Amino acid sequence: MKMTRRFNLRRVAVTAIAFSILMGLSIDATASGNLPMIGKYAEQINKQAGGFAGFSAERGRSLFSSNHATGKPETPSCTSCHTNNPAKVGQTRAGKSISPLAISKSPERYADPKKVEKWFRRNCKSVLGRECTPVEKGDFLTFMLTQ
Repeated sequence: MKMTRRFNLRRVAVTAIAFSILMGLSIDATASGNLPMIGKYAEQINKQAGGFAGFSAERGRSLFSSNHATGKPETPSCTSCHTNNPAKVGQTRAGKSISPLAISKSPERYADPKKVEKWFRRNCKSVLGRECTPVEKGDFLTFMLTQ
């Protein structure tokens, strides 16, 4: 009986480790699935100016959390609708729930590049009063990859 119990415990442990590894791989796959978009923005920047040093999660965090005086008064920052924590559910001005922005919580949000561009266009115009630059988009996505 001791042998059977030890075998079962090993089996459970091996199964748990395998599951953990697979879950980690799916998270990495989600994150790397967004890297082509980030790469696209880096290519755009290099074509325009060259010598691009890379995106910054810190600049992305600042873009996300800062109040901007150039957009609509009712949406001075991303946090106006998305809360201070990108891993939490936000709310539109009309009271509708908005899924979290953090890639770890809503990876499907970043799966379709056309939808991502649509939301960047709408939200940047609302918050900044203009479209986001490729640097801002890459910084924002880099920040969301850390959340």
